[in-house]
Amino acid sequence: MKIVLVEDDEKISSFIAKGFKELGYIIQVFDNGEDAYYFLMNENYDIAIIDIMLPKLNGFELIQKLREKANKTPIIVLSAKNATDDKVKGLELGADDYLTKPFAFSELLSRINAIYRRVNNIKETVLQYADLSLDILTREVTKDGKKIELQKKEYSLLEYLMRNAGRIVTKTMILESIWGYDFDPQTNVVDVLIHRLRKKIDDPFDKKLIHTVHGVGYVLKEK
Repeated sequence: MKIVLVEDDEKISSFIAKGFKELGYIIQVFDNGEDAYYFLMNENYDIAIIDIMLPKLNGFELIQKLREKANKTPIIVLSAKNATDDKVKGLELGADDYLTKPFAFSELLSRINAIYRRVNNIKETVLQYADLSLDILTREVTKDGKKIELQKKEYSLLEYLMRNAGRIVTKTMILESIWGYDFDPQTNVVDVLIHRLRKKIDDPFDKKLIHTVHGVGYVLKEK
């Protein structure tokens, strides 16, 4: 999942960013509403977490401008303003949820996952392809009934491949999905990560699922 965080309190933004990075999410942080507005109008991200008291363009103004331009990025307001009028205003302007500070990271994560499932119409929390299974809530991966331990980036890559099973994905697509929009396209980290994932997903088993499409990219499929 790719997240934009708009928060001018460095302590809070660092705390949130650290939590999501540990889970393997991509997070782009802004400390003012104006820069976040131009970014969200030009980049495709899964969700935005927006504070209200922001410099240059406050959170309410940011939400209003995004919705006026038909930007449909799901938005969670994260604010110390806990009056009912503020909550109503945020939701009426187009926010999808409103969480007040102080907050528990686990609740923020739960709300983000709920919005992501709803927006993407995900009714099941388990991705299944052939004998490979991935639980997006517990992050448990099994193949042929055997549990497989994956590192964060390996898990993110496998989830991306499973969500695009049967479709060829290029190295650039993988880079943007797992490392973010500004990662060096000349790097070989995708090849290295694919190799690591194959050692865990394919090498110990008869059924191979990760295939190279030479000169193009990779595909998860049965032979």
